[in-house]
Amino acid sequence: MSKNKITLIVEKTSTGFSAYSYDYPIFTTGKSIPELINSAYEATEFYFEEENVKVEPNDIKFEIDFKQFFKYYKVINAKFLAEKIGMNATLLSQYVSGTKKPSPKQTEKILSGIHQIGQELSEINLLPTA
Repeated sequence: MSKNKITLIVEKTSTGFSAYSYDYPIFTTGKSIPELINSAYEATEFYFEEENVKVEPNDIKFEIDFKQFFKYYKVINAKFLAEKIGMNATLLSQYVSGTKKPSPKQTEKILSGIHQIGQELSEINLLPTA
């Protein structure tokens, strides 16, 4: 695939989730986020199949709003994230609920914190208990 990532916008629906691209006629649905992601890979591969282009998972970028992100990824506590990135927890809570919209700079700060947590989690090994 090319250097440009395929961006898919994720939205909550009454039956689960949907994803679509502004740049390509790629649309898909899933009852859960993991199902949606798998379906999105299949739909993207299907779209590029005739062009004989191989699409890798890291060729696709998913965009999801704050509210749906924190609703699905409950393991990331908004208060914990706010403390980690030096942001007021109430303000982050307002972004998550949709009562306030973060600036691009604040969005980048939040996303950077989420990526940092993800990186830290990916580097952890759990020891078996005796």
